[in-house]
Amino acid sequence: MLLHGFTNTGACWQPVLSAGAGERYRPVAPDIRGHGTASARVPVTLDAVLGDIAALAPGGPDGRDRFTLAGYSMGGRIALHAALAMPDRIDRLVLIGASPGLADPAEREARLRADEQLASEFESSTIDELASRWARIPVLAGLPPAAAAIAHADRLRNTPAGLARALRGLGTAALPSLWGRLGELRIPVTIVAGERDLKFIAIAAEMRALIPAADVSVIPGAGHAAHLENPAAVAAVV
Repeated sequence: MLLHGFTNTGACWQPVLSAGAGERYRPVAPDIRGHGTASARVPVTLDAVLGDIAALAPGGPDGRDRFTLAGYSMGGRIALHAALAMPDRIDRLVLIGASPGLADPAEREARLRADEQLASEFESSTIDELASRWARIPVLAGLPPAAAAIAHADRLRNTPAGLARALRGLGTAALPSLWGRLGELRIPVTIVAGERDLKFIAIAAEMRALIPAADVSVIPGAGHAAHLENPAAVAAVV
């Protein structure tokens, strides 16, 4: 199962699947609540999304089959929560440009206020304005034109209201920090970061030190959106 990032949809994984990631597995790439075909689904909460993941997993919510869970950015953060919430279902994690959240309470509070302001601005924007605005955030700077075009087309599948709900319910500050729980993970975890994404390379190193069975893979020629910038390398990791 492949979980997309904020403002993306499950369609953003197509370059990775086309590069071969779906050859040995049956891929499932859902739209997370607040995004794409799930833009109007409510509530947009962590518990609701974890329920969706369990329902889509092999065997459904009460199944016993195990599966690999991969997530990019927001999707990676949700994947971490899922692995801790359903340890008997998930046999491996692949986290791309992801973090366990914000550990400092003051930083979380400041981010909550900023995200609420941003969500309010989203609600008064068109999806075209919002998509163009998100493409300019610093962490996505330098995205190659082809990858940027894919990302922009994907964002247009969303709605401003849905993304505002997702930011309020699933944003970095909205979810509890998992830094103190990384040691509970007992499955293999591959932490992925693009070679230009220095912030998340540092986060990956910190996470690897705390997770018992973790390794780090740095994707050449990529920044934060490694799955769009070098899908073949990400497919090989998956």
